[in-house]
Amino acid sequence: MKEMSQEKVNRYKEEKANRKKMLRRQKVMNTVRKTVVSVVCVAVLGWIGYSAYSTYTESQPRESYEVDYSAVTEYLQGA
Repeated sequence: MKEMSQEKVNRYKEEKANRKKMLRRQKVMNTVRKTVVSVVCVAVLGWIGYSAYSTYTESQPRESYEVDYSAVTEYLQGA
């Protein structure tokens, strides 16, 4: 029994000594995790927005122009 209690005491002392390091590591990992999730969310939202805009612009009628080359053709035939 005494050995078991001594193990617990030693483990508690070790945890207490490393507590600041462990807390800082957890904070850093949480920050990294939040950053990665944010970047992925921004990328997904950007992709959705781009796809929606692309679909919208493709569905719009396109302007077309008609060019009359008859004057050029007549000039070239006369030359």
